[in-house]
Amino acid sequence: MLTSNQNVPVFLIDPLMLELIDKNFEQVKNTSYGSTSECKFFCVPRDFTTFALQYHLRKNEEGWFRIAENMGFQCIKIESKDPRLDGIDSLSGTEIPLHYICKLATHAIHLVVFHERSGNYLWHGHLRLKEHLDRKFVPFRKLRFGRYPGAFDRPELQQVTVDGLEVLIPKDPMHFVEEIPHSRFIECRYKEARAFFQQYLDDNTVEAMAFRKSAKELLQLAAKTLNKLGVPFWLSSGTCLGWYRQCNIIPYSKDVDLGIFIQDYKSDIILAFQDAGLPLKHKFGKVEDSLELSFQGKDDVKLDIFFFYEETDHMWNGGTQAKTGKKFKYLFPKFTLCWTEFVDMKVHVPCETLEYIEANYGKTWKIPVKTWDWKRSPPNVQPNGIWPISEWDEVIQLY
Repeated sequence: MLTSNQNVPVFLIDPLMLELIDKNFEQVKNTSYGSTSECKFFCVPRDFTTFALQYHLRKNEEGWFRIAENMGFQCIKIESKDPRLDGIDSLSGTEIPLHYICKLATHAIHLVVFHERSGNYLWHGHLRLKEHLDRKFVPFRKLRFGRYPGAFDRPELQQVTVDGLEVLIPKDPMHFVEEIPHSRFIECRYKEARAFFQQYLDDNTVEAMAFRKSAKELLQLAAKTLNKLGVPFWLSSGTCLGWYRQCNIIPYSKDVDLGIFIQDYKSDIILAFQDAGLPLKHKFGKVEDSLELSFQGKDDVKLDIFFFYEETDHMWNGGTQAKTGKKFKYLFPKFTLCWTEFVDMKVHVPCETLEYIEANYGKTWKIPVKTWDWKRSPPNVQPNGIWPISEWDEVIQLY
């Protein structure tokens, strides 16, 4: 009643509720507003019901909050600084609302504030309790959102009637539920990037600007192609270093680097890239060992895709020297994937980014290095034998 009267733009994101609704969707679809039937969904025992508040659509921001308190709700609001403004002294104090929790008797409503971000996705912040807040206000540990920041595809919404109440839910409830455990988001290190550019001036030459533009377009095209195939990927090598160190593409890197777990490889991946206008430049290795693909983008910018193999205590990707058939192995500590924002896109990076970058570039990764020999420079490279001459036609393909 409160959210509809005050035009608070909310939709249901409670995983338990969405699973129940999805399971009984035929029944939900055929229920009309106001019809009195037994309470099957909202009466399931639980501590919280979780809704998303679409911050970009809000009108009367604080009005509903005061009215809620007048109606008998006890409410707390959790705010924090906008992380994108970190390091801009004049703006970095600007606080934005991240979470509201409103309690009535023994039940609580958790309103997760979803902010629209430039990659056309929704972001929510970390629920960090300030010192003065009562830690026993609700069982905070049971909350499904807020343990860390999260990012979600912008869901298309549909209106349904649940237990006689009209609510908005994602059109594909299970897609949203499946995103929750993999939604962790890490912000680019804006403050450190600004400090980096104070020490090493940004390259704003015409060539550098042109390369960044081409690399961004290539990354967007690669992401679109891989997303269509359903193949998860992450920023790797120099592209990952550029994101972590300077929140941008390194202008002298000359390519775009992506990582893919070998178990996500699909046999039509080469064809999909060629159909997208990216011809294969080389293919090294094979699916069982050291696979690496390189595609030619426009303006001489290439896309390198490294496939990663998992061992008991580490991950690795392979390299092949075309002239000699020598094999190389690049070792990484095990990692998981998190979302981030890079060149106006929602993309994956290793959550354990520092360990990943130090494996590849050593402890001196903060210092720009323009000459890089992929066979000798990385601290994590080791020789991995040589391809038998009988296999060269299969494992060394140049176009």
